[in-house]
Amino acid sequence: MLDANLKTQLKAYLEKVTQPFEITASLDDSAKSQELLGLLNDIVSLSDKITLRTDGADARRPSFALNRIGGDIHLRFAGIPMGHEFTSLVLALLQVGGHPSKLEADVIERIRALDGDYSFETYFSLSCQNCPDVVQALNLMAVLNPRIKHVAIDGALFQTEVEQRQVMSVPSIYLNGEPFGQGRMGVEEILAKLDTGAATRDAEKMNAKAPYDVLVVGGGPAGAAAAIYAARKGIRTGVAAERFGGQVLDTMAIENFISVKETEGPKLARALEEHVRAYDVDIMNLQRASALVPAAKEGELHEVKFENGASLKAKTVILSTGARWREMNVPGEQEYRGRGVAYCPHCDGPLFKGKRVAVIGGGNSGVEAAIDLAGIVSHVTLLEFAGELRADAVLQRKLASLPNVTTHVMAQTTEVKGDGQKVTGLVYKDRNSGEEHLVELEGIFVQIGLLPNSEWLKGTIELTRFGEIIVDARGQTSIPGVFAAGDVTTVPYKQIVIAMGQGSTAALSAFDHLIRTT
Repeated sequence: MLDANLKTQLKAYLEKVTQPFEITASLDDSAKSQELLGLLNDIVSLSDKITLRTDGADARRPSFALNRIGGDIHLRFAGIPMGHEFTSLVLALLQVGGHPSKLEADVIERIRALDGDYSFETYFSLSCQNCPDVVQALNLMAVLNPRIKHVAIDGALFQTEVEQRQVMSVPSIYLNGEPFGQGRMGVEEILAKLDTGAATRDAEKMNAKAPYDVLVVGGGPAGAAAAIYAARKGIRTGVAAERFGGQVLDTMAIENFISVKETEGPKLARALEEHVRAYDVDIMNLQRASALVPAAKEGELHEVKFENGASLKAKTVILSTGARWREMNVPGEQEYRGRGVAYCPHCDGPLFKGKRVAVIGGGNSGVEAAIDLAGIVSHVTLLEFAGELRADAVLQRKLASLPNVTTHVMAQTTEVKGDGQKVTGLVYKDRNSGEEHLVELEGIFVQIGLLPNSEWLKGTIELTRFGEIIVDARGQTSIPGVFAAGDVTTVPYKQIVIAMGQGSTAALSAFDHLIRTT
C-alpha cells in the first residue's frame, strides 16, 4: 500500500511513539477493505509498539479505531485516510501513541475540562484541503478527553450514508447525531462553540491589554508579513485575525509563490503562523473586527472594536482583512448554501460523483473548476455573464476538449431552485434574447471573484465603490497612522506574493510614522 519512500518517512515518525496502542479494524470482503488492511499491515510493520486486530464490529466497513492498551480513547477512521487525510492519520498515530501536541497548555486544559459527552462525526473527502483541520482537531480532542468521541468518514466511500443525511458539502460535522458545523474549523473554533463562556473571557483579556505600537487586523499573507516586519523593529505588535491564514486556507495548489515550486494553501498558512509566532507578537485568533475609531488627533490612540465586545488600542493600525468569495445574490442561494450551492470544487466535488452540476464564472477559477469537476460528475454546465470566457487560452482549449461540458456565455444566473432540502436546478437568462432557461442539476459551484472584507469600515475610511480601501504607494489610508495591505485594498493583482510585499510596506510605513510622530 505504501511505497518504500513513504514507509521510510513514516517509520521515522513512529519512532516518536512512547505508549503501546492497538488498531482495531472492521472489515468485509470488499476491495476497499483489502486496501485498508494492506495500509494497516504496513503501519504495524514499522513499529513494535503498534498491534493490529481485525475483529472489529463497527457497522461502517472498512473502518478502524485507535486506542492505547487499556486506554479510553474513542477515535475512528471510516474509510482509507490517504490524500489530504494521510497527515491526519499520522498525527493520530503519534498522539494516541503518547507524542504531545503543539497546542498551548491553556487550550489543552480547556479541552480536558469540557463537561459533557460529545460524539462527533465528520464527513470529509480525500481531495478537500479544508477537511484535515477539522479531522485533526477533533481527533486530538478525543485523545485528550475520554468523553469526546470522533469518527472521520470518507463521504465518497459511504455515499448511501451521505445521501441519507443529505451531506452536500465537506467538512460537515455532526455532534450527537445533529448538525454541528460546516467548513474549516480548528480546535479553538470548536471549543468556542462548545464552551459558550469563552467569548466573554476572551473579551475581558483583550480589554485588559496595553496599547500596541502596531496592531494588525487580519492574519492572511499581508497581515503575517506586516506582523513580522513590525516585530523585527522591536516594537509592541499585535495581530487580531478572524482566522489566521485567511483566504490562503481555501486555496488548493499554489505554484507561483516565488522560490517554492509547489505548495498548498493550508501548508503555507501553517508556515505563516509558525513564522509569526517565532517573534514577540501577540496573536489573537477568532476575532472579527466590527468598528474602527480613529484617533481624535495626531499622537493619540486608534481603537478597533470587535464583535465579542472587546476593544484594542494602538498608535498605528494596519488593516489586512482580505477578501472572500463573491456570492451570486440570487433567490435560493443562501437557502441552499451547503445543500448543493458550494464555493470549493476541490472540497465538495467528490460528493457529486455521477451527478449534474453547474459552474458559475468563466475566469481562470471557473474554468479550472469545470475541468476538475468534469472528471468526477456526469455533466458540467458553465455559465459566464460576459460575452466570452476570461480564462487563459490554454484552459479554454482544455475545456473545449471535454465531451461532458456545456458552456453558455451572456448567461445571467437569476435563481437557484430546490425541493426544500437540496438543489434541483437553476434558472439563467440569455442576456441577448432575454429568454430564461431552467437547467436541472444537483450542484452549483460559484466562482465569480472576490469581495473585500471592508463593510465594517464604511463611513470611517475612504473606500472605492467596490469596497476596496484606498491606499497610496506606502500603504497609507485616508486616516493618518492607519495603513492597509493585501486584497482588501486598491492594490492591483490579488496575489499572495503581492499581499506579502504590501504587508511589509505597510509595516515599514507604520514604523516610519511612529518615528516621526512620537
